[in-house]
Amino acid sequence: MIREYRFESREKLLDALFEVVQGSLQKDLAENPNVTLMLSGGSTPGPLYERLSQAELEWSRVHVALVDERWVEASHEASNQRLIQRTLRQNRASEASFLAMKNKAGTPFAGEVECQAQCATLPVPYSVCLLGMGPDGHTASLFPNARGLEQALDSSELCAAIEANPSEVTGAWVERMTLTPKAILGAKKLVLLITGEDKWQVYETAKAAVDIKATPVAAILQQPDVELDVFWAP
Repeated sequence: MIREYRFESREKLLDALFEVVQGSLQKDLAENPNVTLMLSGGSTPGPLYERLSQAELEWSRVHVALVDERWVEASHEASNQRLIQRTLRQNRASEASFLAMKNKAGTPFAGEVECQAQCATLPVPYSVCLLGMGPDGHTASLFPNARGLEQALDSSELCAAIEANPSEVTGAWVERMTLTPKAILGAKKLVLLITGEDKWQVYETAKAAVDIKATPVAAILQQPDVELDVFWAP
């Protein structure tokens, strides 16, 4: 079941999303010894993460991890780990633990087994999983017709290696690690954050897409038994 929330500005969207994420974490912390917060990269959620870093939560019981990662070093400008470290993991949230996806393997395919073992240590079900979506219809690092995509879509594991087809969306970083749809869809609170009229049209098309491999976000959207909150602003 999809619930759509449309806002007149990104500021109002982020205000509302902050309340949703903080509230979900507070609720789950009251019921569980530890919780998991799964986050995506990109410039849009950066201000949200900075605000969350100030949230009055028992961050020492929060495990922060990534929805996906480019196969680059943590110091690289394209690293999602670097983004999280610079935005969320400061102030009060500096007490949260963080699990990186990138490991020492030369490729994500060589690092897949280790990544799977690490992801398996996180508390489940994830309290919150925040997704984004690209203009090509990808979410996480589930890119259209990518090497490894078919295996990821069918996988019963938590993570999968991907080699995307080079495009303006991927840039130079086509080697990725991603959560699988199975892992994503198991989250208690699943949110898709999108901005811009162009992405709204991609989203609308994906809801009815037949070729999932060409529009992978459809694998998340076309789940009638899974609750998904879609947050959109121009």
